[in-house]
Amino acid sequence: MGNKIHPLGFRLGFTQNHRSFWFEERDYSEDLREDEKIHNRIRNYVRHINIKASSNYGGITRIDSNYGGITRIDIMKKSELIKINICIGFTDLFIKKQEQKKEKKIKQLRDEVENMLVQNIINSVDRKLLISIEKVDKPYREPNILAEYIALQLKERVQIKKIMRKVFELAEEADVKGIKIKIKGRLNGIERARKQSAMQGRVPLQTLRAKIDYCYYAVQTVYGVLGIKIWILV
Repeated sequence: MGNKIHPLGFRLGFTQNHRSFWFEERDYSEDLREDEKIHNRIRNYVRHINIKASSNYGGITRIDSNYGGITRIDIMKKSELIKINICIGFTDLFIKKQEQKKEKKIKQLRDEVENMLVQNIINSVDRKLLISIEKVDKPYREPNILAEYIALQLKERVQIKKIMRKVFELAEEADVKGIKIKIKGRLNGIERARKQSAMQGRVPLQTLRAKIDYCYYAVQTVYGVLGIKIWILV
């Protein structure tokens, strides 16, 4: 048996930074649970927004999808301030009125998320909440975006090899140096779970200097839960 380690935690301080910035001496567990609630609330809120207009995603037209598109959420806490930075791949997918300008769309999403967090999680009397939304220039360089794309295709029962070829094409267009994909579960509806993996380029997982980005994503299909793992060298 080999000793496994998380690719992002392994590289903290080298090529990866912390995604939560705060210090707590007494109620560390409470702040940690608050971070988890903030992450889950934001992701679930964005994922379940109904899109009435059709959107072109990866060359495939989608209507009324519950796609998320969040690449990362950074949280910085101070005594009187909580600052949340949301990095999104496709901001146009989350606004119902497609005719609005880009600035108004981002402002609308920011206001809705801020109201949702204040009402459900954060005590707005003691601390001020500041939310900023950042659009990712090359979304297909992010493993979260590619993992959600694979999940959407698996739900539509597309063949695994066809999905991986399309993901490799998207990653190549985004100037990715290397990508590795693993999918495990009841693939294509077979009775026994199996693992399907593929790699393109180089992904040196043992090298600290290599800027590796990683994502794990679980998707519920008619055949059961499938696990998706993606490593990307950027």
